[in-house]
Amino acid sequence: MNDLCDVVKLLERGGGRCVLERAQIVRALLEESGDAAIHRALLQTLLPGIVSVCRQLRFGEGIVDDPSETLAMALGLASELLVDWSGESRQYAAPDILSALRGRLRRWLLKEKAARRAVSYFEQGDEPAREDSPLLARLVSFRGSQYERIAHITYARVFEGRSLRELASEDRSAPGSLQAELQHFAVRHLL
Repeated sequence: MNDLCDVVKLLERGGGRCVLERAQIVRALLEESGDAAIHRALLQTLLPGIVSVCRQLRFGEGIVDDPSETLAMALGLASELLVDWSGESRQYAAPDILSALRGRLRRWLLKEKAARRAVSYFEQGDEPAREDSPLLARLVSFRGSQYERIAHITYARVFEGRSLRELASEDRSAPGSLQAELQHFAVRHLL
């Protein structure tokens, strides 16, 4: 073998080595994967398996808009795994790495799904309230007080039907903390 390209070719299914020999080579590569070139060769060797893991998780269909984003994340996670496991001697290194990758990618997809759900919740607008309500009079009474800012945000949310996410962006606050502040204000001063 002249270089790592030969090693990568050797590890392909049609590379002339049996499964056990390929497993021994991958094991040796993992032990030496602290070297950047070996790390890259090992990642390249695992690429078909990485794509297979993405396929098993349907490339994050319904969670991630672009399948290439899932593949890019899988490559990044696989690279992190190689760094974390560098120097280890694992008899079944390739299957172990791909199994760990599947778990990490699944957790990432679950986080993305939860984040998407949270964002969609904050993007919802509500029907504006009627202008002639006692609530409007109560909100107007806070002009010039220490509660003017939160009263103004409450007005925009209730009477203009603006989304919590939009208001949080304008207020330079997190949607969750703004929601908690609005709820506290409503319970304490409006109900």
